[in-house]
Amino acid sequence: MNSDDANGRTGSRRGTGQQPLKQVESRAPGWLIADLNPVNRSSRTVRRREWLQSERSEPSPSARLERWQLIVKGRVQGVGYRAACCQKARQLDLNGWVRNQHDGTVEVQAEGHLHALTELRLWCERGPEQAEVLSVSQGQLAPIREDWFEIRR
Repeated sequence: MNSDDANGRTGSRRGTGQQPLKQVESRAPGWLIADLNPVNRSSRTVRRREWLQSERSEPSPSARLERWQLIVKGRVQGVGYRAACCQKARQLDLNGWVRNQHDGTVEVQAEGHLHALTELRLWCERGPEQAEVLSVSQGQLAPIREDWFEIRR
């Protein structure tokens, strides 16, 4: 037996053993039915996304700035290393510069928060696709509060 609801829809109430569909009202703009089912917290992807979100959140104003000098050795000149490094540093909101050295290495001086500097160091160890990085040595310098990142010649 079918009956009409308040919106004129028909739902089966008897004979099939199923309850009619229940319309759920939105509690807030953007609320979805999918929100009723909690996300599986044991999923590695979900945990990684949550970690990245918490790690990349805005640093506190009291967070200390550091300045690192990185010397990158290997086949790192003539492969677009400086341009790619500059782009990565800007993505990480770091300040400083990158330049080629006469001995075939690339020198990077970057200033920012520890987490961003660590990410840049990890990137420098890989470099762009054409580069072959052999080693990255690191030193710490006093911050000078630059507000840009550039390629130096």
